[in-house]
Amino acid sequence: MNTRLRLHPLYLLVLQTLAASSLMSSAMAEELSEDAPATAPTAASPGKALEVVTTFGRGQTRQVQNISREDLAKVVPGTSPLKTLEKLPGVSFQSADPFGSYEWSTRFSIRGFNQNRLGFTLDDVPLGDMSYGINNGMHIGRAISMENIGRVAVSQGAGSLATASTSNLGGTVQFFTQDPADKSLVTLNQTLGTSNTTRTFVRYDTGTSESGTKAYLSATHQNADKTKGWGPQYQDQFNAKVLHTFGGSRLSAFINTSERHEFDYQDVSLELVKRLGYNWDNYAPDWQRAVNAANGVYSGGVTNVDDAYFLGEGLRKDLLGGGTASLALTDNANLKTTLYHHESRGQGHWDEPKAYIGVAGYTNPIAMRSTEYAINRDGVVSNYSLDLDNHAITAGFWYERSYHGLQRVVYPVDGPDDGDRFRTDFIAIKFKQDFQTSTRQYYVADTWEIIADTFKVSYGFKSPKVHIEATNLVGGRSGGSLSTPDKILPQLGANFSLTKQDDIFASMAKNMRAYQPGLDGSFQASQAGFDASVANLKPETSTAFDLGYRFQRDGLQGSVSFYTAAFSDRLLAVSNCTGIAGCPSALINVGKVNTKGMEAAIVWSPNREWSWFNSITYNDSKYESDYRNGTSLVAAGGKQVVDTPKTMFNTELSYESGPWFGRANVKYTDQRYFTYTNDGVVPAYTVANLAAGYKLGNLSIFKNVTLQVNVTNLMDKQYFSTVGSNGFSASDPDGSGNPTLQTGSPRQIFFSISAKI
Repeated sequence: MNTRLRLHPLYLLVLQTLAASSLMSSAMAEELSEDAPATAPTAASPGKALEVVTTFGRGQTRQVQNISREDLAKVVPGTSPLKTLEKLPGVSFQSADPFGSYEWSTRFSIRGFNQNRLGFTLDDVPLGDMSYGINNGMHIGRAISMENIGRVAVSQGAGSLATASTSNLGGTVQFFTQDPADKSLVTLNQTLGTSNTTRTFVRYDTGTSESGTKAYLSATHQNADKTKGWGPQYQDQFNAKVLHTFGGSRLSAFINTSERHEFDYQDVSLELVKRLGYNWDNYAPDWQRAVNAANGVYSGGVTNVDDAYFLGEGLRKDLLGGGTASLALTDNANLKTTLYHHESRGQGHWDEPKAYIGVAGYTNPIAMRSTEYAINRDGVVSNYSLDLDNHAITAGFWYERSYHGLQRVVYPVDGPDDGDRFRTDFIAIKFKQDFQTSTRQYYVADTWEIIADTFKVSYGFKSPKVHIEATNLVGGRSGGSLSTPDKILPQLGANFSLTKQDDIFASMAKNMRAYQPGLDGSFQASQAGFDASVANLKPETSTAFDLGYRFQRDGLQGSVSFYTAAFSDRLLAVSNCTGIAGCPSALINVGKVNTKGMEAAIVWSPNREWSWFNSITYNDSKYESDYRNGTSLVAAGGKQVVDTPKTMFNTELSYESGPWFGRANVKYTDQRYFTYTNDGVVPAYTVANLAAGYKLGNLSIFKNVTLQVNVTNLMDKQYFSTVGSNGFSASDPDGSGNPTLQTGSPRQIFFSISAKI
């Protein structure tokens, strides 16, 4: 498996363009004002209170909401953009760390559709489902620094037909980067905080040259200890973007790199936390205790080899780049095409007790099991739009060719090793597979304004096609071919403006999730098992309906939506052993899942200084039938879908006046099940967060100096965050089964200062 990152010719072109842009803009730098443009990243930008909260998609024929740059600026620098979305109705976000960036623990869902069944893009570039060990994308936290994101658009129900995704059974999340600033400047952000947190962000904007070209380059370094146990989490990122405008057209290019190393928190069970405490974690740096436990000698309340391990960690290196041409062909026609390339490699290290090693002749009590992958993908996304009187017609296609290499190997361990490197000296291979995946998708859509400014309908369809060629090289997993059936997936919507301040909308969308290669996909079965099931295998599909109402008054705006979703051929991954044992999960088709629910959000801004945001969600998602795991009948019919809270509530109060600003929010999350029969459950919890700051203005050469303090988990609440970190089991009534939970982060305090030069 070739995992070596190399500099693609595309990136050489991007870097050359950036260098040329910088030289062209330097002659103009002295003539440009030092005032910060609106598009420059800030820790906290002034603005009307109503503008810094969620923007509701008035006029849209589906449920769409946006998070602004101002919203993103007021969270802890380095926070995952996904975490900023948790206040929206229908959205559940969980993570074991205060930033929401620890990928093993990240869980994100919308209306009961978990992360694996949603679609994510960055400036039209597909990010896959952003799951851990992903085969066709990357997590947004590695794709770009959060300071360079301009806004985020969330579609809770029917995602845009143009979204480049074959996993979006439910909604979509679209991230959009900022453009380079019009004026030359340097932006500096520095954060210090609890758990020895340091984060440094530096960005240089060239300003606009005489030719109409502008660019930025940014570098980010973040380092923090775990909030319990031992181990640092650090990441280095580089982002660059160049933009050239002429007439009504735009040419842009970007290059982003990331190197991330994160130490794992110990997965726990209810029984384990009760016995060993809420702050229980891996043994590191206590090597001898880990050796003793591996040899069956336990201490301090430990009773079995799976209570803890020495350490676990994930290493990731990514390189993502591309270019976009948005061409105004005529006054009413536009063609936008994006080319992209992504290379990635990763290793997930897990120190195993000898009981799990299974390597003949190996005598050390501990070895390192590593699950390793490589991604190399290229693609193109193209969209054509045409405005004809009362019709807005769009059409486009997406094509991607992707290579994914996967292997699990064993490395020798002779003593304590922090594992801070990619290793190649393995002594055994458990399995090794290669996957070649080709994806093509096209769509056609029209929005017809039947009555001007009053009534419009949208209609269209997309047709995805995914073909996977899997080759099993070592071990007992399967190889073969899988292709999604040819399907036309329609989408319909309507919007009616009751008044200039009130509108109602309705939508229907049919979606399909393509088969998945990789660690937990269809090819994890044995060859015999795959051959026996492939003829009857069906991709997951969903049909979603949405009906809603939006309103806007002076200082008041909001929306309410009622929805249903019929989910067919739902595949459950049933865990049959502890995570570290590494046995394949059983993929079982349980038929249908039915979802119905309601969500609402309202923002009240009585004046320019104050804003009060509230959202509420009710979601009832149930498996429709029982299923069989081997010869056992599992009574899942009528049970709530795992990791799906029935109710959520968020309230957030914001204040901004003169130099002062502040924000306090509280999120309630209902109980969640981690077994399919609902006999394993974690309790509901409520967490509060606080942000406050002061804008000092200009100090010497520094402009727009801002101080900010953030407190996460203000009341230091103890709760279970992640559910299903090691999968879900059929039953676990006493909470002593597979450790598959993560505890939430304790209270953390962060201080930030930002400025411009």
